[in-house]
Amino acid sequence: MTTTLITGANKGLGYETVRRLIAAGHTVYVGSRDAARGRRAAEQLGDRARAVQLDITDDASVAAAVKTIEADGGLDVLVNNAGVEARGADNGLVGAADLTADLMREVFEANVFGTVRVTHAFLPLLRRSASPVVVNVSSGLASFAHVADPAHPAAAYPGVAYPASKTAVNMITVQYAKAFPAMRINAVEPGFTKTDLNGNTGIQTVEEGAEIIVRMAQLDPDGPTGGYFDVTGPLPW
Repeated sequence: MTTTLITGANKGLGYETVRRLIAAGHTVYVGSRDAARGRRAAEQLGDRARAVQLDITDDASVAAAVKTIEADGGLDVLVNNAGVEARGADNGLVGAADLTADLMREVFEANVFGTVRVTHAFLPLLRRSASPVVVNVSSGLASFAHVADPAHPAAAYPGVAYPASKTAVNMITVQYAKAFPAMRINAVEPGFTKTDLNGNTGIQTVEEGAEIIVRMAQLDPDGPTGGYFDVTGPLPW
């Protein structure tokens, strides 16, 4: 039996990934900052979904989640899905002219430090698994090649904090993959998916967006590691 934890899993891409992995035979922990929302999501998803309160910005919350999952038997797959974007009072994206250090810090606290916090905390459990996998949900906006190319749609994105944070996630992915060669550790780009993160302005469904996450969460021990992928294959850094 494969046991999986997905952060930010009570809605959107996280919820759909839980649903798909349960269908594939996984037992999945629905990580949710709000315990009640997590419980409701797990109830909707069925017997193989287990709610766990998990705020990726809080050391005590993450430590408690580790104890819960360890007591239940351990962990094989970690999907670092939870994340935030910098938005202004009007809910618009914050561009370079209005970006402050505090806004940047808020985004990095979740997207970068949260990824490290959760990964570090669960490393002991993952290292006990016979086939450990980590999937870091990144973004196409993390690609220097795409954002710097005037002909690519990513070049028109005005935000700073979110792309910078996801570029950091990509580097974290590469370095962790080198440090733990027995694990499959990769970053994925779901695509511009309709979720609360973007005010449901995306052009893909969550079913389409979850495809690459689900695929990389099921890697065999001889699968790729230290890569950056979307549904079509490797992406340029």
